[in-house]
Amino acid sequence: MTAVAETGARSQVTPATVTMAAALNRALADALREDDSVLVFGEDVGTLGGVFRVTDGLAAEFGEARVFDTPLSEAGIAGTAIGMAMNGLRPVIEMQFDAFAYPAFEQITSHLAKMHNRTRGRVALPVVIRIPYGGGIGGVEHHCDSSEAYYAHTAGLRVVTPATPGDAYALLRQAIECPDPVIFLEPKRRYWSKEAAVLEPGGPGLDRAVVRRAGRDVTLIAYGGTLATALEAADAAAEDGRSVEVVDLRSLSPFDDETVTASVRRTGRAVVVHEASRFCGYGAEVAARLSEQCFHYLEAPVLRVTGFDIPYPPPHLEEFHLPGVDRILDAIDSLQWQETAAKAGA
Repeated sequence: MTAVAETGARSQVTPATVTMAAALNRALADALREDDSVLVFGEDVGTLGGVFRVTDGLAAEFGEARVFDTPLSEAGIAGTAIGMAMNGLRPVIEMQFDAFAYPAFEQITSHLAKMHNRTRGRVALPVVIRIPYGGGIGGVEHHCDSSEAYYAHTAGLRVVTPATPGDAYALLRQAIECPDPVIFLEPKRRYWSKEAAVLEPGGPGLDRAVVRRAGRDVTLIAYGGTLATALEAADAAAEDGRSVEVVDLRSLSPFDDETVTASVRRTGRAVVVHEASRFCGYGAEVAARLSEQCFHYLEAPVLRVTGFDIPYPPPHLEEFHLPGVDRILDAIDSLQWQETAAKAGA
């Protein structure tokens, strides 16, 4: 289908307002309906419909043979999914909360990520691991964490995270169809965010970033739960006369160098925003790549606005830990604007 024809086809569908949780639910239902090899399982995903109700109604529609609860054993859930995938199924498993996934880490990093390479490409593992991650809901310890760097560091895994309801649908459908194992990080603070969207499986590829807002002066790079914060900061910066471009990474691994570097080369400045701790956080990799590939285009160092280097704080301190609009604006203000202006005038 040509781009013109595709655009015309989409224009005939009226967007509907949907939450991210509902979009994910629809993606799972459509995948289950279209492919008998797709299974959904995990803790409380069946009768309860998941802690965040993302799997609500799926067991009733598709039966307990395809959507079912498991024992409280994350390592067992992951190991079972690996065995199923080796035998032709496409399991989609849920880890109830981000920090609950750590008991499955050995299965994920030692086997799920390496089986394709270990068998010289003979065995594919089309497993999707859904992980609600990040803060913003006032959760207690073990219920709010930003673990993306662990998975992105592991060769053999794809790591993606949606930031909007429409993208949540498209990314999850693409992840389920992907022959590689995919860590699908769902920003729990955005489960109830709403968007008028047409839920389609197409759009940008599973490994592509997207420019969500065009700008000239500085690039804000965000993903998952921080994208909305970055867009809000861009609106605020516009009131001060600064034109801010916002890039939604979407895919943390592989990294879309082409889209991100093109943006930074246009603007000459970059700020990376994420909830995880700063030290060895995902933003460090982004900053390094930009320094290597955009050095002669940069007017200032690449900055990071992140969570603090502390264990995740209790709920009443969470707002101070999470990057906010003011911290992002402070970073933008510190990007050596005066030095650049002086150099231009010299």
